Amino acid sequence: MNPSVQNIIASAEVTTSRRGSFWVGIEPVPGPLGTVMRGPMFVEWEAPADPQPGPPWVLVHGGGGQAIDYTVTPDGRRGWSRLLVEQGHTVFVVDRPGHGRSPHHPDILGPMGPQLGFEFLRPIFIPPPEGPDSNPAAHLHTQWPGGREPGDPVYDQSLCTSGPLLADPREMHALERARLAELLDLVGPAIVVTHSAGGPGTFAGADARPDKVAALFAIETLGPPFLKRPDMGMDLAWGLACAPITYDPPVTDPSELDTVTEERAELGPIPITLQREPARRLAHLSQFPIAVVTAESSMFLGFDRHLVEFLAQGGCDVELVRLADHGVHGNGHMMMIERNHAEPLRVLTDWAARKVAPQ
Repeated sequence: MNPSVQNIIASAEVTTSRRGSFWVGIEPVPGPLGTVMRGPMFVEWEAPADPQPGPPWVLVHGGGGQAIDYTVTPDGRRGWSRLLVEQGHTVFVVDRPGHGRSPHHPDILGPMGPQLGFEFLRPIFIPPPEGPDSNPAAHLHTQWPGGREPGDPVYDQSLCTSGPLLADPREMHALERARLAELLDLVGPAIVVTHSAGGPGTFAGADARPDKVAALFAIETLGPPFLKRPDMGMDLAWGLACAPITYDPPVTDPSELDTVTEERAELGPIPITLQREPARRLAHLSQFPIAVVTAESSMFLGFDRHLVEFLAQGGCDVELVRLADHGVHGNGHMMMIERNHAEPLRVLTDWAARKVAPQ
């Protein structure tokens, strides 16, 4: 065995837990060589030997990532899911349909979008302190666990987790909505954590099962509301997703939503789009508390308050949780894999302890 692999194994801590896996989305469809499953979602679970009172946690990865974003860091440390189990929580970690262990074949789910490469990911994950890929807070990013260029072993490990999204975001968000709703039927009420491009499908899934959600953490989620990105085929026409969100009074088509876009200096340089008043209520998302979480050096600082304003306008119990305001500094978009990753997690668990009643 290679000595570097031996060192990784030897340095890993021995833990005691129960663990396993299962699938949701048992949807048989005809395939080129016979019956196959359409977009099943792989779920890995882990529970402590002595669980503490409280709802389980459901962790939904972002972008073209996968469950490993939460289970282990690219430099080999225990990820958020393991740390939560050590704190006494039962955890369910998913590979969103078409990612990780949830297979994607274009004959079944439709074509893949482009592979997310270094040049696309760098401004988000490890922004340089200056230059065209920079953002006003990039110089504060100190917690990345390795080098910042391909060829560094930690960076290469992190890049390996990234894959393509489905080419049609409408299909992607609708499928994620259905699969998360099915998982919540089995394990909820649960504390749901979503990240980055996992946000739209998670919001849609939580909207489908509001009684199965104890709280929702929206970490650096794709936005701002009503985002239109033709280059990515993305149109968050329902406000938070390309898939339906429940409003009151109800709408059957997003074209019925009356929106207004304006510049508001206190929210930064990006114009904000909200519903025109009187706004429709977010009938389901307003049934549980929501935390919008942003890191100190993130480019998402430019529009995180847009999401808060949109949710608050719809009647949601929402709070902006900026890590720096809680004494956690130096983090970027991938806070769950960075050097101090236990500190952002502590912010989440403290918030959940304050907002969610033990079961």
